[in-house]
Amino acid sequence: MIIISDKIIVSDGVLTGHFCCDLPVCKGICCVIGESGAPVTSDESHLLEREWERYIPFMQNKGVRTVKTQGPWVKDCDDDAVTPLIEGGECAYAYFSDGNCMCAIEKAWNEGISSLRKPMSCWLYPIRIQKLSGDTIGLNYHQSYLCGGARILGEKKKVRVFEFLKEPLIHYFGQEVYRAIEEAANNPV
Repeated sequence: MIIISDKIIVSDGVLTGHFCCDLPVCKGICCVIGESGAPVTSDESHLLEREWERYIPFMQNKGVRTVKTQGPWVKDCDDDAVTPLIEGGECAYAYFSDGNCMCAIEKAWNEGISSLRKPMSCWLYPIRIQKLSGDTIGLNYHQSYLCGGARILGEKKKVRVFEFLKEPLIHYFGQEVYRAIEEAANNPV
């Protein structure tokens, strides 16, 4: 673990692991397989409540029915707010294009009709945020078996986890934090 600031600790895997999504290989399976939906923050749950109908043109009919029945977000077995799942399968906001699972929330954002790009937990994946003591958080590299192709492609392209996630890391934590992560990765102790 590397201390980046008084509020952020980063695991070695984020600094040294390699990752680059390989959609032709995985087909977006991370949005299909899982025990619960994507974790959403309190702010994101409020945005989903306000904006979810904007995603309808891009959603599957069964996803729309799921949200109408369950709500735009639900509590999982750990009492965390998550996106609802269609009959225990894919995320309610998932749709399929050319055999790939895609995100209706992000599609709406790309079309300029949503203020939410996608849940932070999705945009930052494979980094998972862990709440530690006080206001401190840990940024950990989650190595799912589903993302073997992404690790292979990241290694081949020499793209480290934090480099792959530069845009969301800067968006959520700022340029200074990203530079500190980059510095720690390029100058190991």
